[in-house]
Amino acid sequence: MIFRKRSRRAFAHTAAASGWAESTHAEVSWDRSRGAALRWSIAGAVAGAAIAVIVYAPAAWLARGIYAATQQRVLLADARGTVWSGSAVAVLTGGPGSRDASSLPGRLEWTLLTRGFGIEVHASHACCLNGTVALQIKPGFGRVTTSLLPKPDWVGQWPSAWLGGLGTPFNTMQLGGAVRLASPGLTLDTVQGRLRLQGSANLELLSVSSRLTTLDTFGSYRLILAGNAGAGPATLTLSTQEGALQLSGNGTWGPGGVRFRGEATASGADEPALANLLNIIGRREGARSVISIG
Repeated sequence: MIFRKRSRRAFAHTAAASGWAESTHAEVSWDRSRGAALRWSIAGAVAGAAIAVIVYAPAAWLARGIYAATQQRVLLADARGTVWSGSAVAVLTGGPGSRDASSLPGRLEWTLLTRGFGIEVHASHACCLNGTVALQIKPGFGRVTTSLLPKPDWVGQWPSAWLGGLGTPFNTMQLGGAVRLASPGLTLDTVQGRLRLQGSANLELLSVSSRLTTLDTFGSYRLILAGNAGAGPATLTLSTQEGALQLSGNGTWGPGGVRFRGEATASGADEPALANLLNIIGRREGARSVISIG
């Protein structure tokens, strides 16, 4: 009898222990499953938020980036839309602390598209761009390649008065006429802080006028920027197409910035009317004005 009672007690104790263990394992398994589900939910929420930030990033973020990258000289004011598709008013300013600013009429519109591992920017501006202008940006290991895709005739044309927003000396000269950019293709490589330019661009100043002279217009000019296939700096060449004020000069653009030497002269008959302008352009040496940058 005693042996049987002890056997039942032992059996009951074993059964109870087994039931408790199964219950405990089930609870642990449930807790683990619930923890994993919670972690996946949090990860999904974070990923969704990150995608939403990327897709719906406001255009103002792009405007702030360009403003900083240009040392506060190019401002995309009243930016609307997103980084990927938006519009803004294009403004030139004189940089930190400057009160000068000049805006273009209408709105600059842009669209960003992914192209492989890069981005292609499509920009249009009714007042100033020739249709849609495309810019390709391709990041790489320690480098960024930016390419202006060629246009058959010209890329853009802006009123010369817009340059007044940059401050001195443009705000004093109050230029009239137009600035036109043409390029058969231009590529800028930034490799570990070093710049390398390939291709070329022509910047034309057409029928330029100024409040500093009584002449209706004083000339048209061309500045050619030509890249170097090697590691040398790009070259700058300034020439006069026509006009009473003759401008000429040569220079370079590279890691050290712009270095340019040139001169401005006027014919004897027009020199009195151009005297104030010659004083502003550079350092007077008799009848000519010496231009020196960098």
